[in-house]
Amino acid sequence: MQPFASLLERLLYTPQRNAKIALLVDYFRSVPDPDRGFGLAALADGFAFANAKPSMVRTLATKRTDPALFAWSYDFVGDLAETTALIWPQRPSNRRWPSLAEVIETLNAIDKRSLPDILEIWLDTLDANGRWALLKLVTGSLRIGVSARLTKLALAQYGDKDPAEIEEVWHGIMPPYPSLFAWLDGEGDKPSFDTQPVFRPLMLAHPLEYEDIRRLDIKNYSAEWKWDGIRVQLAVVQGQKRLYSRTGDEIGGSFPDILEAMNFEGVLDGELLIVRNQTVGSFNDLQQRLGRKAPTTKLIEAYPAFVHLYDILFDNREDLRNATFTIRRKRLERFFEQTRPTRMDVPPVITFETQEDLERLRASCRGTEREGLMLKRLDSVYVAGRPKGPWFKWKRDALSLDTVLMYAQRGHGRRSSFYSDFTFGAWRNNGPRQDDVELVPVGKAYFGFTDEELRQLDRWVRNHTTNRFGPVREVEPALVLEIAFDSVHRSTRHKSGVAMRFPRINRIRWDKPADEADRLEQLERLIE
Repeated sequence: MQPFASLLERLLYTPQRNAKIALLVDYFRSVPDPDRGFGLAALADGFAFANAKPSMVRTLATKRTDPALFAWSYDFVGDLAETTALIWPQRPSNRRWPSLAEVIETLNAIDKRSLPDILEIWLDTLDANGRWALLKLVTGSLRIGVSARLTKLALAQYGDKDPAEIEEVWHGIMPPYPSLFAWLDGEGDKPSFDTQPVFRPLMLAHPLEYEDIRRLDIKNYSAEWKWDGIRVQLAVVQGQKRLYSRTGDEIGGSFPDILEAMNFEGVLDGELLIVRNQTVGSFNDLQQRLGRKAPTTKLIEAYPAFVHLYDILFDNREDLRNATFTIRRKRLERFFEQTRPTRMDVPPVITFETQEDLERLRASCRGTEREGLMLKRLDSVYVAGRPKGPWFKWKRDALSLDTVLMYAQRGHGRRSSFYSDFTFGAWRNNGPRQDDVELVPVGKAYFGFTDEELRQLDRWVRNHTTNRFGPVREVEPALVLEIAFDSVHRSTRHKSGVAMRFPRINRIRWDKPADEADRLEQLERLIE
């Protein structure tokens, strides 16, 4: 546990990307199995321990300290793991530090009643940094500026491999990754998954700005509609079926209707949507199915899933990723004609001749379930990640609305000392009088501002707090935030009855009085 705790602390206070990679490489090189594998898993994907809850940590801390002192400290620090680690009154102990493997294996096996006792023993055994690392691990909040992508780059550097090779095997291996490290150490073969429907890393597109379109030689590109769904990969190998999200999460349990329709052998790329009577539903419709591990027949019938297919990675066992987009597109069309899976189609490519044609097509997306255009180079091969140049996404222009800040919540990691998550609302008329209005929440955003603006917002929140709810503060309805968003839909989960899609803070309107912010009916008129 000690090497892992030291690694977390050094990563937290190391801002440079290459320096973080060097720390990770040193960890992989110096820490023995299985601890290095468990450390890798914690940083890359995290662990979810069924019986370990933040409330249990809070109960332990308040039992060993003054509850009021803990509450004040937690309110100031804003991070449960850090607060508990620092305030914990350590009792003398001769016990050795547990290994990382011991901690993880115990947390996976122990029952809910026994967990507080063993956690208390560990907290007494460790020092402040060890306690912080343990609690970060237990509560699943390892936000220290290290992404899964960064850990894989460090693995590639450690084993002198191409990062794409690491991505290729990642989703077929399990912690503590003995076969992975054997391969990277030159003591084993590269893990192979030819007979398993594992996730293959997706190729992603770069955003295209309006002024960039004129720099492209558009005769080298194909155009498709960009739909407002979620990216999925459909993999079938020897009758084994898997439906993956863009991050490699298996979501087939939420969409058994799609799994049932996968009557082919191969790996396809597409967009998951809700389609009724050949009409694409909103993203809000799709959200009714997302995360439902066992959807009912009624829910499936009300929100029927559908996939627009637009690429093919494997035709049966044949790997087509090194073929050009033109070839892959023809193979996809032929594949679909031969298999004809239900609940799927291959939308036709869009014909165009000039840049003005593309601009008109993009503009026509407003008011539809299309987000914009996808532009793909005809000679592009299918490579993992986001290479610059082969694929572009040209989304329709964002909408905007002036809203009023209502609530602020502390962030995580480096933002744990700042109020950085902001809930905002719009005025709703409740009667015939102009001043008979109510502020109702319409969205939440935590990005779109600079570090300096974050400090200004944090200071404003502290000076204008009217009520507190744990880490959340209610503020005086006096600050206007201009919010940019992609679209808005009806929603029963919000008091306002609407929900924004991809909201972000576009501008802080220090100059604008709150009573001049926009009304809810203005947002409702933008519903598509």
